[in-house]
Amino acid sequence: MRLLLDTHVLLWAASTPGRLGSAQQLLLDAEERLLSAASSWELAIKRSLGKLELGTDVRSWVARAAEELQLQRLSVTHEHAAAVEHLPPVHRDPFDRLLIAQAWSEGAVLLTADRALVRYGDVVRLVG
Repeated sequence: MRLLLDTHVLLWAASTPGRLGSAQQLLLDAEERLLSAASSWELAIKRSLGKLELGTDVRSWVARAAEELQLQRLSVTHEHAAAVEHLPPVHRDPFDRLLIAQAWSEGAVLLTADRALVRYGDVVRLVG
């Protein structure tokens, strides 16, 4: 299974993996673990607004997390961005909508704790 990590799942996996519950094993067993550039963007925005403390800059933190968790970096393509147009109006958060579009486009499952995203169907797997 290919897994795409939602931003908060990335934070938990890197800092408090126990919060993942049974999804921690799912993450370990995944054939491929993907990290979207959209998550780096979201982290950078939250850090610049003072809503997130990482102990270092986002670039360094993401590089360390990607290495430790063996994550493959996933760029945001024009196809990913355009795929958002075809999503049902389940969720308004632009980062989450882009992550859903990426998961669909890449044949991956988005690992998230956001219960609202379950309405997107099989492309979403809940943590906890």
